[in-house]
Amino acid sequence: MKTLKLIPFLLLLILTSCSTVTVYSDYDKTVDFTPYKTYAYFKPGIDKVEISDLDKRRILRAIDDQMQAKGFTKSENPDLLVNIFTKSREQVDVNQFTAGWGYGWGWGWNPYMMYGGQTTVSTSTEGTLYIDLIDAKKKEMIWQGEGVGTLTRNIDKKDEKIAEFVAKILAQYPPVKK
Repeated sequence: MKTLKLIPFLLLLILTSCSTVTVYSDYDKTVDFTPYKTYAYFKPGIDKVEISDLDKRRILRAIDDQMQAKGFTKSENPDLLVNIFTKSREQVDVNQFTAGWGYGWGWGWNPYMMYGGQTTVSTSTEGTLYIDLIDAKKKEMIWQGEGVGTLTRNIDKKDEKIAEFVAKILAQYPPVKK
């Protein structure tokens, strides 16, 4: 019976330990998104992004995959221009565990009280990816998606992590009008 009570707790622990990407989006509510069918990259903006060319290509490939899955085609004369922007910050987590043990009652000094403790410090990098969609004719941004999550330096997981960021961001496009 105790095992059954632990299962929801273990599931919660597993879900919270998985790395997730939190997404947000904003858009121009006056725009009708249905006529947009083609896209291209906004090269001047993409060139300014301060990340490695390898990561930049990973992001652009992931965007291509998602846009094509949505029925968009790349074009020399596009309806939409796609721009990206990134930022990152180092996250430092300090965890301190202190345990006291011994015996005695009440407050005050206890000669039998001993303390043990452990402090751990871990760092991670939190990254933010912005994907901007710009009306190519009007040169106005009509939609922006943002994804925030923990980045990895593990080369085997970079493609997967970047694809997760892009997929979750572009899942918000086109916006559902309420």
